[in-house]
Amino acid sequence: MTVNSGLDNVIKKINRHFEHSSIITNPVELNLYSCDGLRLHTSQPGCVVIPESTDDIQIIIKTCNEFSVPFTARGAGTGLSGGATSDAGVIIQLSRMNQIHETDYANRCATVQPGVVNSYLSMITRPEGYHFAPDPSSQIACTIGGNVAENAGGPHTLKYGVTTDHILGMTAVMPSGDIIQFGGKERYAPGVDLTCLMTGSEGTLGVVTEIIVNLEKIPETTRTFLLIFDQVAKATDTVSAILEKGIVPAALEMIDSLCIQAVEAKLKAGFPKNAQAVLLVELDGSKSLVQKDAELLKNIVGSLVSEPIQEAATAEERMLLWKGRKHAAGSMGQLSPAFYTNDGVVPRHRLTDILNEIYRIGNYYQLRVANLCHAGDGNIHPLILYDPKQNDEVNRSVECSSDILKTCLDYGGSLTGEHGIGAEKNHLLSDMFSEYQLDIMRGIKEIFDPNNLANPGKIFPGSSGCGELRQLSRKPEPV
Repeated sequence: MTVNSGLDNVIKKINRHFEHSSIITNPVELNLYSCDGLRLHTSQPGCVVIPESTDDIQIIIKTCNEFSVPFTARGAGTGLSGGATSDAGVIIQLSRMNQIHETDYANRCATVQPGVVNSYLSMITRPEGYHFAPDPSSQIACTIGGNVAENAGGPHTLKYGVTTDHILGMTAVMPSGDIIQFGGKERYAPGVDLTCLMTGSEGTLGVVTEIIVNLEKIPETTRTFLLIFDQVAKATDTVSAILEKGIVPAALEMIDSLCIQAVEAKLKAGFPKNAQAVLLVELDGSKSLVQKDAELLKNIVGSLVSEPIQEAATAEERMLLWKGRKHAAGSMGQLSPAFYTNDGVVPRHRLTDILNEIYRIGNYYQLRVANLCHAGDGNIHPLILYDPKQNDEVNRSVECSSDILKTCLDYGGSLTGEHGIGAEKNHLLSDMFSEYQLDIMRGIKEIFDPNNLANPGKIFPGSSGCGELRQLSRKPEPV
């Protein structure tokens, strides 16, 4: 049975269970789901179904299984690796599953549906003194289900960890249609940690329909500092200097000169236009600890900064600085009609080296590259500026990004820190992992999804979503 004939049967069958407004088949409307935040990767889904419950999703997945039609879960579509797209299959759009089922402050957790917007959960829990720590730059739009799928990070990852560090349990509909619960409020579940396995699997192992998340207490004190540099290398070297002295900031972010120009043109966040780079350093915790770290920070950076260290004096000043950082990518329209970003990672001590290489690679491809970094984690976000009307610039931007990611691997780093592999980087995965390691991953995928219907064509190199998954084919090479 072809996907198209199977899709027709899927649409007919689910029409019996869902209201007309919950099924989208109009090609014009489907075009809205043809990409996520990575607009360089597009594919048209066969249909979109908008469920409201776990049972609804079970019906969709069982129907897709019956007719061998692939399915892909989608949240807000803010992802940046082409992961929330489907080529002629079914998109399960989770936006209506947006309820907070429980806030359990005694156990410091909340139970939410996948369509809950990241920042909304913190807004609801803040009056009780709690928040959800993972804070991707898209947190005012991205959903917690998407955060789980991509194992999203954010500026405060340095101290608080990525999404997987804040997921206690979940309910998921497996590719077979079975409903399974992983983990729970007890926090110390025995056996293999399948909750962590599901987190970051990019929708390839099942569809998460309910999530138990950890809630963090809001720190007693938060202080935010702006460090200004006349050389990028001084900024990146300062990152290591801060951490070597034992300070663990809540956030340690860097933006370079090109980003500063865009931010100040659009937002006027207070970044000096003559700076080559700035670091945004946030300290939080008890008043005594923050005061101690603040004094130590000033001593460490004194000879490295080009201007006196600045501190946000009010909550409004702090929010403006963070607005400049979190909306920096969105400000790139001041400089270019389009940009392409990736999220490679290097060991922190190679941050200066990778920034130097990024500028060199950008010059080689004759493209301007602005840089944002979760500097404390060695997580880079080069913003490659290009004109989409110029095909050669589109191609050069993709090649430029690939070369940057390969350089991250050369420095002992990773292809992704938070965006995921998706459809964007799967051609590079074999540069990072051996064939044996990839076969283990494929084997896990096959156990969960023997028919290869759950978001096929993502993560694995050369996967089209149509072929057979391979069994383990070779033993590890001797060390």
